[in-house]
Amino acid sequence: MAADTTGTGTDTAIGYEQARDELIEVVRRLEAGGTTLEESLALWERGEELAKVCRRWLEGARARLDAALAESHPEEERGGQ
Repeated sequence: MAADTTGTGTDTAIGYEQARDELIEVVRRLEAGGTTLEESLALWERGEELAKVCRRWLEGARARLDAALAESHPEEERGGQ
């Protein structure tokens, strides 16, 4: 996969599941060991970027859920009156 590890925006174009799956693979490789320090640092940095992508997707999903719940239960916004 040709992914942007510079944080310039390409990572945000990947979906949550793709970022999550790649993050799982990064963690697996780090836990397995056998990589050089430089490779480990690159994997760690990639993992951090992937975690940010996942976090943005989850935050967006949470905002959409909150908005949907607010629309379906407007009385709760007014303190249940």
